[in-house]
Amino acid sequence: MTDQPSLAGPRAALLLSVGIRNQVLFVLVVVGVAAVVLSGFVDEAPNRLVSGRPVPLWAAAGALPVPGIAVLGAALSAACLIRPNRTLHCAVAVFAAALLLVVLAAAGHTAGLLAQNASPASRISLGPAFWVLAACAALAVGDALQRLGAGIIAQLVTVAGLASGMLLMAASGTFDALSLAKEYAIHRQVFADAMTRHMTLVGASVGGAAAIGFPLGVAIAKRPKLQNPVFAVLNILQTIPSIALFGLLIVPLSALVAAVPRLAAYGIGGIGVTPAIIALVLYALLPVVRSTSVGLTGIDSAAVEAGRGMGMTPGQIFREIELPLALPVLFTGLRIVTVQAIGLAVVAALIGAGGLGTFVFEGLGQYAVDLVLLGALPAIFLALGADFMLQILTAVLRRRFAP
Repeated sequence: MTDQPSLAGPRAALLLSVGIRNQVLFVLVVVGVAAVVLSGFVDEAPNRLVSGRPVPLWAAAGALPVPGIAVLGAALSAACLIRPNRTLHCAVAVFAAALLLVVLAAAGHTAGLLAQNASPASRISLGPAFWVLAACAALAVGDALQRLGAGIIAQLVTVAGLASGMLLMAASGTFDALSLAKEYAIHRQVFADAMTRHMTLVGASVGGAAAIGFPLGVAIAKRPKLQNPVFAVLNILQTIPSIALFGLLIVPLSALVAAVPRLAAYGIGGIGVTPAIIALVLYALLPVVRSTSVGLTGIDSAAVEAGRGMGMTPGQIFREIELPLALPVLFTGLRIVTVQAIGLAVVAALIGAGGLGTFVFEGLGQYAVDLVLLGALPAIFLALGADFMLQILTAVLRRRFAP
């Protein structure tokens, strides 16, 4: 343990000696350049089931956005050598956001150029260099915003700008030649239904977990003796693998429907939506209960005593003092639950619950990577969006109810 600082010191001194001022940005630039040099920007295959050949970025020199990648990459490289200041961080955020959009545009234009001489059955997929470049650009944006100490408005503007740019490119047909866009065109109606089902699963599970977990958390906060037995049960539920829990619910639910056939008319069965929602609710209970109990027990006792001194009843103290002060912690738990439910709902497709996981497992069965991405990418964006919005809401609540 004592040797780590002595090793970190020489590394930092070496980087500073060669003029590297922003080590995080420098690493991202190096990784991005290495990805471009060593891997393909897109992959071209004769059909969706055959592995394609990698096409490097420089092979798509006819694509207009490609020079923009070089210019923006050079600008970010130069930013690594300049002494950090607020103006520089703003410039890095802008350049990195522009790089992310240009990388997306380059992928679309490159696919369009390759598709001109390809057969209708050919597939042009996004290659490793694209994913690494896009990830590095996104991380550079986040790092610059963090160094700026950007507030909620700045973060919202950045995300809205990036989302608007992506939507405009998609609407203009920039991505039409990519196989991912072709898979979406083929499964357009099914995709809409799957997205609706996925969001329904998440909403029902989060709502059910909040309805059950919040009262449990309040009970634990008011009666600490309940803490050990309740958390023991919830911790056991968390240790059960998701697929195993889905499987365990099939038998009792099937037996219940066999005993009461009328339940089948309400959609209750051993497979489908019912066991998926039950399992997702069970997994979500621990974060909800824990955040509720921690939020309520962590309130400053002076605030509660002040309420009692004003003649408030216990109910009024809970509604007007304890609950508002605990809300930021409650929403932190809700954020964890929502992101977790979005991911686990993908696995629920294995028991016939539908949702975006349908594309993931269908694509795996057909060895169709872009069909897998058709289900995986929206789930990732849903999770990121939910996490971002709930983080902002939590920050607003902390400011609103700060003591």
